[in-house]
Amino acid sequence: MEFAEVSLIRFGFGPGPWPGADGPDDLLADLAQPDRTGQRWPGATQQQALDFVRDFRALRKDFRANPEAGKLPFRALRTQIKDLRDDALRITLARGVDDRFGFRERLWAFWRDHFTTRALKLQDFPMAMAHAEALRPHIAGRFTDLLQAAILHPMMLQYLDQSSSIGPGSVMAQRKPDRRYGLNENLGRELIELHTLGAGASYTQTDVRQLTELLTGLRATDAGVTFAPKFAEPGAETVLGIRYGGDVAHKSDIDAALQALARHPDTAQHLARKLVVHFIGPQPNPTLVDTMAQAYLDADTGLIPMYEVLLTHPSAQTPSFQKLRPPLDWVITALRTLGVAGTDIASTPLKQINHGVLQPLRRMGQPWREPVGPDGWAEDAAYWLAPQALAERINWALKVPAALGGMRPDPRDVLPHALGSRPAPLLRQAVPRAESLAEGLALILVSPEVMRR
Repeated sequence: MEFAEVSLIRFGFGPGPWPGADGPDDLLADLAQPDRTGQRWPGATQQQALDFVRDFRALRKDFRANPEAGKLPFRALRTQIKDLRDDALRITLARGVDDRFGFRERLWAFWRDHFTTRALKLQDFPMAMAHAEALRPHIAGRFTDLLQAAILHPMMLQYLDQSSSIGPGSVMAQRKPDRRYGLNENLGRELIELHTLGAGASYTQTDVRQLTELLTGLRATDAGVTFAPKFAEPGAETVLGIRYGGDVAHKSDIDAALQALARHPDTAQHLARKLVVHFIGPQPNPTLVDTMAQAYLDADTGLIPMYEVLLTHPSAQTPSFQKLRPPLDWVITALRTLGVAGTDIASTPLKQINHGVLQPLRRMGQPWREPVGPDGWAEDAAYWLAPQALAERINWALKVPAALGGMRPDPRDVLPHALGSRPAPLLRQAVPRAESLAEGLALILVSPEVMRR
């Protein structure tokens, strides 16, 4: 198989209406260009999310004060938030089917998962969507900037309960000793174990504790993220052998710690290994991981040099696809396979997006933006192979795609496009013999050639 075909499967969402990349340089050059897909299908901004939060609190207060008068405005805003959630899914689908190579959208999905957040309440959904959008400008830049954007965001602080982490020796704790203020290690621990060094790296519980103390003072407010010294633990903290701060707490010390964590060799190894596992297979080549990590360090946390090593390694170009597409990835691939365009998705009513994608994703085991924990979705194929979840994929393939794309092409025309040069004798025989167009298309969409990447 040529690189153009392999790259669309492994690094994208399968074949689309355009030719694939001639080589790794095409993918890298595309990343270096402005984010045209994101510009065409813009998502929620942090300010929009903050406005939703402000309005939600005000209308909820009015409703509680006067249920009869406040019921309709409060209900209308709840509907708007649900529509924003569904529209974010519609935008993600449109971007996936429209991105020529698919690599930028796959990277965005990877980093969304790496920096997992989850809306635990309806009013949190706008901020969760805004957090995902805040990552996009940095996925082809430097990890130091990506880390700052991900961690110093209201949604991350809210998700990991950072506002409940208050220095025991802080001004606030001294003023109100009866409140028993204390530390919450969620952000400090996940920052080390998930976002930078990785579990099992060269850190100790003392490092987690010291980083947690250093992070006190970070608050998610109606204005965004602020630093409140009166909540911060006084004194210096030492994290991984580096001393930060002094008697008076400053946000600049937190910024310095984030940069040091981003530049740590263990972080380079952790990120490189995760990328290899995600894009190539469950058993990462140690030499490839080491080379990617060194490229990252040599580029001062630059991500493009690490991607370049990944794309050019022989294991990235072999036509052996070991990964099973998670449900959302597979739905986008299925729509691309059928020739559905971003404009088709954008013109689909939100009600159809809800019934045709959002609800089925839940039944397939991947509810939209609701991973179980902060470590994100599983990479192991076995996680996605539950019989009920696979049955839902078959049911979806039979019924839904035509409703979303407004079309049901002849499966005999789709088959060469979906398979490319890959041999699949049984599928090539079965599709023309299918009893209906729907069954023929479903055979293609649930085939290993479409399900795997």
